[in-house]
Amino acid sequence: MSAHERLSDAVFEAVAAREGVDPTDLPEPVFPQIDPDALDNLFRRGTGRVAFRYLDYEVTVSSSGDVSIETLGDR
Repeated sequence: MSAHERLSDAVFEAVAAREGVDPTDLPEPVFPQIDPDALDNLFRRGTGRVAFRYLDYEVTVSSSGDVSIETLGDR
């Protein structure tokens, strides 16, 4: 993730890549699971990580900008 990229955009792009689609073609809006603006602002002054479910994945985002996606059935 570049320094100017929004963290929420990195999440959308990572999930879309996993699904094999363009981010605008994701089948379900992410808003019920996470507010993109809140995610972008979450780590501005701190460190940590947050995890949430989206589609059939558990998405974990860290303050360093790393996005991890695990298929829920793979656990």
